[in-house]
Amino acid sequence: ASAPLTIEWPSGGPRDQYYLYAHFAEIQDLQANDTREFNILLNGEVFSDTIIPKKLDVTTVPSVTPTTCQGGECSLQLTRTKTSTLPPLLNALEIYAVIQFPQSETNENEVAAIKNIEATYGLSRINWQGDPCVPQQFMWDGLSCSHTNISTAPRITSLNLSSSGLTGNIAAAIQNLTQLVKLDLSNNSLTGEVPEFLGNIKSLVFINLSGNDLNGTIPQSLQRKGLELLHQGNPRLVSSGSPTNPTKKSILVPIVASVASVAILIAALVLYLVLRKKKPSTVEAFHKPQSMPARNVTHGISPEPSIEMKKRRFSYSEVIKMTNNFERVLGEGGFGVVCHGTVNGSQQVAVKLLSQSSTQGYKEFKAEVDLLLRVH
Repeated sequence: ASAPLTIEWPSGGPRDQYYLYAHFAEIQDLQANDTREFNILLNGEVFSDTIIPKKLDVTTVPSVTPTTCQGGECSLQLTRTKTSTLPPLLNALEIYAVIQFPQSETNENEVAAIKNIEATYGLSRINWQGDPCVPQQFMWDGLSCSHTNISTAPRITSLNLSSSGLTGNIAAAIQNLTQLVKLDLSNNSLTGEVPEFLGNIKSLVFINLSGNDLNGTIPQSLQRKGLELLHQGNPRLVSSGSPTNPTKKSILVPIVASVASVAILIAALVLYLVLRKKKPSTVEAFHKPQSMPARNVTHGISPEPSIEMKKRRFSYSEVIKMTNNFERVLGEGGFGVVCHGTVNGSQQVAVKLLSQSSTQGYKEFKAEVDLLLRVH
């Protein structure tokens, strides 16, 4: 019982380094005259002060600096003191080997930025631990990093937080990822305006903000050439320069729907004529069919002719093209959003979409389409 408690393990080499964490707690009911105290030696050298374990209370002794082992073997010894009546005990021992990575650590400013983003959104991803980019096989989920050479610190080039349950505003820490090329924040519950600082990240070529609840105007800096910006599904978000109260002009209105992963769009098309704004005391004249003579009816002012109605069907691919993939949202009604587009590069188009989340169904939507076809 007086012999020391010895634990040995092989060392990989004389340069290998280790960190140790030893845990102690008294688990027996000691008699009044019993004592348990011991010293710890690591590779023959004193590792800590004398240990007297507390009853069911853990004492942890860590190694502050890494240790090396000679002769290919490491040794930890627990030796009872002269006044101890009981042998030493060890409840748990953790041994960590130091691994030298040839690759430089991720840029420290970007490490701070990504951890700030993690804290802002309360993210809890199991592999978001350690260095975000190094080693490459343990890179954090949702990130891509540049690995130029072993002497250059990796930089974060892509951040994908799509469908991650994000709430609140777009995190300001994103602006510190100055080498970001792609940013995907789609299908979350983000609110507020699109920040100007995104336009200051000159390396960005792709941003996906679709499927959130953002509002306001998209900064002009995000509408530059070479940057692809997706923002559909934010009904209150408009592009800068978009008119808020457009004047009445001839508008071609396709009511469109198609099967998609989020919404079911049902395609139909209605053409109708919106005459110019009425002037006081003026009644617009109408062209009669060719079989009947034309006649103008005014109240002292010359009439303005209208254009005869036409009906035409469009394919879904044509509607995608005319709306630039439903890029600009004009507003939202009971059936879903209404998007803007153009036909033949000049005629303006309003595209009404039936959303799967709409409280009204296909029959009601079709009834409205039929009514518009009859009225217009």
